[in-house]
Amino acid sequence: MNDVYSTPQADLTPDRGNRPKWGSLEDGINGNYEFTIGGLISEAWQRTKGAKLTINLATIIYMFVLVGFNILMQSVLKSTGSIGVFVLLQLIFAFVNVILGMGVFMIGLHYAIGGEASLGQMFSCFGRSWQIFLCLILIYLMVFLGFILLIIPGIYLGLAYYLAMPLVVEKKMSVWKAMEASRKAITKRWFSVFGLFIVLGFINLIAALPLGIGLIWTLPMSVICFSMLYRNVFGYEQSTLEAA
Repeated sequence: MNDVYSTPQADLTPDRGNRPKWGSLEDGINGNYEFTIGGLISEAWQRTKGAKLTINLATIIYMFVLVGFNILMQSVLKSTGSIGVFVLLQLIFAFVNVILGMGVFMIGLHYAIGGEASLGQMFSCFGRSWQIFLCLILIYLMVFLGFILLIIPGIYLGLAYYLAMPLVVEKKMSVWKAMEASRKAITKRWFSVFGLFIVLGFINLIAALPLGIGLIWTLPMSVICFSMLYRNVFGYEQSTLEAA
């Protein structure tokens, strides 16, 4: 990708005593990782055994919370009609959305590294909630600026920052360093990652056609697959394995 879209550099490779299985922060940033779309999907499908119930229940809880919050927002807006209240509620909605979404991602990561997960782990990211939310805001800002610059930079950055929030949660990185690490790593295999998104999106679209029944299998597979992408690129911390 042309350096014209590069963002300011940061020190991203702190010294690590023990290198994790699969990838590592340094290897990810340097592009020293491999994956194939078919390989990830095939392994993710195998890892859904014993994981479907937990991930599907977490997804249902996630959707119910968001739908319930949306209904509450509409009710409050009708009674107040205030633009300020509308903006505040939208921020709260985005906050809850991203924190719970990252919780589901971490459940998938536990299965991706061969561990187990519980429903309670979907609430495990609240300890890093403000860092995650700040990361979300900065990503939105960078992507918005990218779309102003002839759209293509926005598309590039929207995908390039995909692993930033998992880095903030799983490796306890600062927001900007996580964004830089994700951008550098994904840029090395940008089109392969883009292809993975397209293929999984198509699979879930087909699965949703017969009354959504197929999503019972494909949604858990997708959650684990995206977590496996993170695993292959950046590995995982020992604390994550112990918590799985």
